[in-house]
Amino acid sequence: MATDAGSPHFFRLLLFLHFRLPLLLFTRFLSLLRSPRRLRPPSLIVLRDLLLSLSFLRAGLVPVTLDLDAATSVHLWIPAHRRHGRPPLVLVHGFGGNSKWQWERQVGPLSASFDLYVPDLVFFGRSRSAKPDRSVEFQAECVAEAMRRLGVKRYSLCGISYGGFVAYRMAAAAAGVVERVVILSAGVCTTAEQRAEMVAREDLDVFDVLLPRRPEDLMALMRRSMHRPPRWVPTFLLADFIQVMYKVNRKERVETLQELLNRGTGVEPLPVLAQETLLIWGDRDDIFPLCLAHQLKSHLGVKSKLEIVKDAGHALQLESFQRVNHLIQSFVLGQRI
Repeated sequence: MATDAGSPHFFRLLLFLHFRLPLLLFTRFLSLLRSPRRLRPPSLIVLRDLLLSLSFLRAGLVPVTLDLDAATSVHLWIPAHRRHGRPPLVLVHGFGGNSKWQWERQVGPLSASFDLYVPDLVFFGRSRSAKPDRSVEFQAECVAEAMRRLGVKRYSLCGISYGGFVAYRMAAAAAGVVERVVILSAGVCTTAEQRAEMVAREDLDVFDVLLPRRPEDLMALMRRSMHRPPRWVPTFLLADFIQVMYKVNRKERVETLQELLNRGTGVEPLPVLAQETLLIWGDRDDIFPLCLAHQLKSHLGVKSKLEIVKDAGHALQLESFQRVNHLIQSFVLGQRI
């Protein structure tokens, strides 16, 4: 019902809007100042994550979430429009953060040559599952099923670290679907004894290093992962990253890491891939040492090639991204490296 401009109700409403409402809002603001814990500063990591999403959108990707069944959903970035003549390439991330943080320096350059598909592995980013399976096989099946539902019949794979284990398992299970394989810094060929020895040599708990709970743990991970880590990062920023990236699904990630340490790819003996495979390794990798690259190259035989990136650590896709991007693009397109 309309309000008469001369009625008492109209003047009371005007009084409220001009005087009472601003006074209430100001009083609320003062109460927040008296209780600083209620006035939380904005998360810089959340803001950075948002900016990464915008960079993915600018590269022509859009986010989708696929429900694989009642218990499992996979979130991934896919091309907004598939382009004729640009081969599909799947980028599979490792343990740190989510797909956006690990592939931020690849998506822009590689999107010029490929239709990119960038999934969050289950229990990372926005991918979820209520199932108890923590195996590499389960991760591989989820990504493969997501690609099948998207209607992508053939594609190449690129996986880093834990994502390299997943990519290897996908390639071994679907030789007719996966065309070429790129493995970055992934000790896929390690035996159970080798993995146990690697854990035993650690001064710190391997779960606290790879899934940090404290700022000093995250700083230790950065120093282990990079040949040229930052000398100093503010403690509040490290704590913010842990809160945003490592708090959710921590239990499931710990179980996933334990499964990896116990069983590796989960298949014995490790199959020799039928696809042409490129191994890219940093010569200063302190997570999976360079000797494991030569071990995997020997296992794969003549259909594999090893490229060693000088002065790069485990996170070589961030430290030496221009070299890594060139190697990925040239190999997958069948060009001379």
